[in-house]
Amino acid sequence: MLIIKSIEDLKEVKEKYEPLIKQRLGHRNGLGLTQILVCSGTACHSSESREVRLELEQELARRGLEEQTRVVKTGCFGFCEYGPIVMVHPGEIFYCQVRPGDVRELVEKHLIGGQVLERLLYHNDSTGKRTQTIEDIHFFQAQRRIVLRNCGVINPEEIGEYIARDGYFALADVVLHKNREEVIEMIKKSGLRGRGGAGFPTGRKWELTAAQDIRPKYVVCNADEGDPGAFMDRSILEGDPHSVLEAMTVAGYCIGANQGFIYVRAEYPIAVERLELAIEQAREAGLLGKGLFGTDFDFDLSLRFGAGAFVCGEETALLHSVMGQRGEPRPRPPYPAQEGLWGKPTLINNVETFANITVVLREGWEWYQGQGTSTSKGSKVFSLAGKIYNTGLIEVPMGTTLRTIIFDIGGGIPGNRQFKAVQTGGPSGGCIPAKYLDLPIDYESLKETGSMMGSGGMIVMDEGDCMVDIARFYLEFSQDESCGRCTPCRVGTKRLLEILIRITEGQGEMEDLEMLEELSYDIRDASLCGLGQTAPNPVLSTLRYFRNEYVTHVRDKRCPAGVCKALLHYTVDEEKCIACGLCAKACAAQAITGAPKQPYRIDPEKCTRCAACVAKCPRQAIQKGIRKDVADLGGEAGIHAGAGDTENRATL
Repeated sequence: MLIIKSIEDLKEVKEKYEPLIKQRLGHRNGLGLTQILVCSGTACHSSESREVRLELEQELARRGLEEQTRVVKTGCFGFCEYGPIVMVHPGEIFYCQVRPGDVRELVEKHLIGGQVLERLLYHNDSTGKRTQTIEDIHFFQAQRRIVLRNCGVINPEEIGEYIARDGYFALADVVLHKNREEVIEMIKKSGLRGRGGAGFPTGRKWELTAAQDIRPKYVVCNADEGDPGAFMDRSILEGDPHSVLEAMTVAGYCIGANQGFIYVRAEYPIAVERLELAIEQAREAGLLGKGLFGTDFDFDLSLRFGAGAFVCGEETALLHSVMGQRGEPRPRPPYPAQEGLWGKPTLINNVETFANITVVLREGWEWYQGQGTSTSKGSKVFSLAGKIYNTGLIEVPMGTTLRTIIFDIGGGIPGNRQFKAVQTGGPSGGCIPAKYLDLPIDYESLKETGSMMGSGGMIVMDEGDCMVDIARFYLEFSQDESCGRCTPCRVGTKRLLEILIRITEGQGEMEDLEMLEELSYDIRDASLCGLGQTAPNPVLSTLRYFRNEYVTHVRDKRCPAGVCKALLHYTVDEEKCIACGLCAKACAAQAITGAPKQPYRIDPEKCTRCAACVAKCPRQAIQKGIRKDVADLGGEAGIHAGAGDTENRATL
């Protein structure tokens, strides 16, 4: 790789790699080369995309096609539900769910025979049609890929391909032609807000850190993505690591720092591998290290690994972990911009925030300010998961409605079931009901509904989900991840969880609902850090919008969604039972007995309510109902069972 000391050097590298990139973007440039892009993000990797890529390389070599055909690993396309994904250029043919066993036929028919392999194209269940190109797939049409502009396009392990997409040109322009105040002012005017959850103005944070007249200073990238169901930052690091490196270097120039750290989860092996390679390549090219672009500006980066503690996503806990200390939050002020790593001023932004920086500098703050809403600029990356057809990674302009994301991009709810709620913001967020489907997504609107943007996790729920159980699940996570430093979080979340468990087990009382609210507000207002302050959000939001489900659990001892196991009872409908014995074979608890030509029976004392028998029964003969011992406590008797009735509580 050429040692890059000027913008002219960058242009030389760009000219070398640009024809390859243009072909992948649909340009007819007469390369005479076929390029096969294979998604190598975590989701596709777990579905054997690596094996597909290796099989492609071997098959091409066997047929002598390796000279005119190039196999390229890329980052995540976002269409995770249909991986592994293989895209062939020219033609932009988009193949889904490709397996190693499909490779020979793909090479024979498409590369040699010139025919599209129809069975591997995306199949639209609603229209019954198969779609050849990525532009014709509805999942991508409502998106606006700004942060994810390079994911699925470039090889993240080749710095030249990043440069071909104008990579490192913004850094060169900043270092050679701009002063730090000018750059910070551009970031401020753009309206970019932190994508880590709170939405603090990014330019303001840079300005506060730059104003500290103390040396040394540090730049830190928070890549500790711990929300259940969230994989936005991971995908950016896997598919476009240099965008983060370049932005961190720009930040170092602006605040007067010479060293940066990326705090990344050790559970992200592909992201870690590509970050290490990207840092090595940037150093070799002279884009990290001493005297960048022939100036006196020095900047270097190194990685720090997190061990999976959710609390280390909080910036002060993260800083302690970077320094090798226990990951515990501390009171603020002083803020990290004033006293961070080793007591020195430290700038912390998350992965997605940094990935927006070069876009602002390249396109201009005026352009960026024109994207999104009046208070939330740009786009937002979400990981879409749960009860939805098209799970995956999406990027939409701020202000896009939940309806567009869930029913247009996401394809709606499988099985003709009804949408019930969407949970945003991870364990720190809340559950938003159907009446807010037309809500435009931005920081303020989500906060008004009792949720939050968070890092971008979005989990869709249908009528089969119990909202009391959902609140219990998220609170169990937060309680388990509490560092234990402050009493409101350490003890308060445990008490909240105990109440929720009682309710889901049919032992709740009406007074518990008042206690849930009161205790939630106390924890929110008194906890030391963001983990404790937001841990009650799932409880408060479900109480606000689905209070009737709580009342039904407490008063009627019934779970409307049929989820809470302690409130369920399975029986066999003797008229439907054909005595096939499949249910008994599926029962690990040996709770089902029967004889030839005789209906089978379920022993309620042994039954663990795992529902394995329901899944195996070919005649739907197994009925799910309310437990008799719990149902007997319904109505007024159920409301008062507990405090003055220890015998009944013990029975339950």
